[in-house]
Amino acid sequence: MIGELSRQTGRSVHAIRWYEKEGLIPAVHRDNGNRRVYSEFHVGWLELIDRLRHTGMPIAEIRHYVALVKAGSATLKQRQTLLAVHGKRVRERIDELNQALVLIEDKIEFYEEWSVAGHRPDRKMGTRGKRE
Repeated sequence: MIGELSRQTGRSVHAIRWYEKEGLIPAVHRDNGNRRVYSEFHVGWLELIDRLRHTGMPIAEIRHYVALVKAGSATLKQRQTLLAVHGKRVRERIDELNQALVLIEDKIEFYEEWSVAGHRPDRKMGTRGKRE
């Protein structure tokens, strides 16, 4: 049932229904009472959808990935390629964030030195030699 899936995954009933309506959760069956029946398979899909969304994959691309999955094993190479391309984008974004973090940490250290010394430190900032 959708309420149980919501409790199990921490996603709202509304979000789960929206994912299903958008075609992002494959193989949702209904019981004799026309209630949705979910399994661990669907828990895994919700986790995957969240990871893809948090890493910047557009809904349209997730929808395309789900369509490839539904199409069966003939699409394995396409799925692999789609995820590899997305993985490359994620690694590039991680690299950008790591570079930004180095600069931020350098700035924090700079301000700490300034606070302790009572005057602006005479040093270059970050990996690019910028100063504030």
